[in-house]
Amino acid sequence: MAAPRRAGAGTLWLAGWLLWVPVSQARAQGVPAEARGQVVDRVVAVIEGRVLSLSELEFEARVALIQRGGVQALDVPLDEQTLRGALELVINQRVQVLNADRLQAFPAEPSEVEARLEVFRVRVGGPEALERFLARSDVDLEGLKAVLARGLRAERVLDSRIRLRAQVGETEVRRYYEQHSSEHPGDYETVRDTIREKLFRERYAALAVEELAQVRASAQVRRVAPFAREAKR
Repeated sequence: MAAPRRAGAGTLWLAGWLLWVPVSQARAQGVPAEARGQVVDRVVAVIEGRVLSLSELEFEARVALIQRGGVQALDVPLDEQTLRGALELVINQRVQVLNADRLQAFPAEPSEVEARLEVFRVRVGGPEALERFLARSDVDLEGLKAVLARGLRAERVLDSRIRLRAQVGETEVRRYYEQHSSEHPGDYETVRDTIREKLFRERYAALAVEELAQVRASAQVRRVAPFAREAKR
């Protein structure tokens, strides 16, 4: 029996950094008060010959945080730790989507993007709040849609490569139950699906890390900004 497919599984592991970067840390550090709020753009990285600017990175970081409930990211300054994590997410997404473009694969249907946009609009507090957010970021609605579409496609690419390998067989579920019976007071039939989902997610996460490392190994990525170079590994 295959583990049930859940929307957003790809996002969960592709953007795992969001699970440990508290939104409360998304504050400027060492930035003069008079400089905050000013747009000083610069190149952060070059990904397969395409420039990623600081303003693009900050916008995509905010979008990713907001998608996961971090509404504070609407307007708080983002510190370098947050940006370093966001950079890894953005590089992963862009490399995967560029590879998909070469194969003309995994398109994002307009209806799917609109659905994500509607969820995002609700998260930020409605149409007027969304307009204010876009105005502060100097990005139009189509720019936001492009970010949402890229995230959707990156999830789909990753999922297509690892979902089957992440499946958990009945024997594995039974073995885990027997080895951890004290943690599951219910009978096997009651907890079987819960255990399967847990093992599936753990394997999915590990496979995602391996897959993204392989994808990145063959990609031409050059980090330019000082904090971006620190993230190199």
